[in-house]
Amino acid sequence: MEDDRYSGQDSSSLRRRVFSLIENDILNGKYQSGDNLIESKLSEELGVSRTPVREAIRQLELEGLVKSIPNKGAVVKGISSQDIEDIYTIRMLIEGLAARWAAEKITAPEIKELHEAIDFEEFYTNKNDTAHLLVYDSRFHEIIYSASKSRPLTQMLSMFHHYIQRARNLSLASQTRAIKVLEEHKAIYEAIAAHDADKAAQLATDHVRNARDNLLGRKNEDH
Repeated sequence: MEDDRYSGQDSSSLRRRVFSLIENDILNGKYQSGDNLIESKLSEELGVSRTPVREAIRQLELEGLVKSIPNKGAVVKGISSQDIEDIYTIRMLIEGLAARWAAEKITAPEIKELHEAIDFEEFYTNKNDTAHLLVYDSRFHEIIYSASKSRPLTQMLSMFHHYIQRARNLSLASQTRAIKVLEEHKAIYEAIAAHDADKAAQLATDHVRNARDNLLGRKNEDH
């Protein structure tokens, strides 16, 4: 039975909310690859009826995060290590394009927003506050994507950035890497604010390459 947590929400917003909650739990590792998603249990935990849970699972299946298996139900696929490597490699090829277009098309208010995001990022880097740092790291990239004025590019890169949030969280938990990320973001900001498209594109590409290399180095250390 539905409780008071979502009272007042229409069915559409409720579906989106339930989907987002379950998706984040998968991306953050609460549900691991091979885990079963049981409608009745999720319904009870989230305080909603089984209908929005069923619809959320169906959407997760369409996105490739869940797979329906006969006699077993909905099973988590999640984001594999290979998926993450692939996402970084694809981002390395197209993130520079977003920065290039942002440098060419960014507005004065967006430049101000980008500067404010970096100010907050620097504040939380100095405090070694990974949770808030992740928020403003995301905000920095979202502003660039939006400033590119390309809806397809924005949708693709936003989805990729969301899918690798756990890897980003682990990376930014390292103070050394967090400081380096801040330096790279500042350089990208300066190039975009100066409308230097070539430099912005190169710096953004290098930034993603460094993130990928850091991730691969971390994986090798774990092995």
